[in-house]
Amino acid sequence: MEPEIFVDILSNALFLVIKLVSAIVVPGLLVGLVVAVFQAATSINEQTLSFLPRLLITIGALIVGGHWLTQELMDFFSRIVLIIPEIAG
Repeated sequence: MEPEIFVDILSNALFLVIKLVSAIVVPGLLVGLVVAVFQAATSINEQTLSFLPRLLITIGALIVGGHWLTQELMDFFSRIVLIIPEIAG
């Protein structure tokens, strides 16, 4: 049972979390930036104008990328389960 194995698992898990979260958050950030520029150009200060497009894009990203997100999580879990005998033995 080497500590390097646990460090490797942790680094892979953190990279997976960053990858999955960025797939959901980045489209919302880009739409928020576009809406903010539009609001600054037109002097419209309506809060729902910035919230609704980000919400819809985030939901759309979850719908479009949901299969990929789930597959990535399942692959990581499978690798973890396959490593258990190596760690325990």
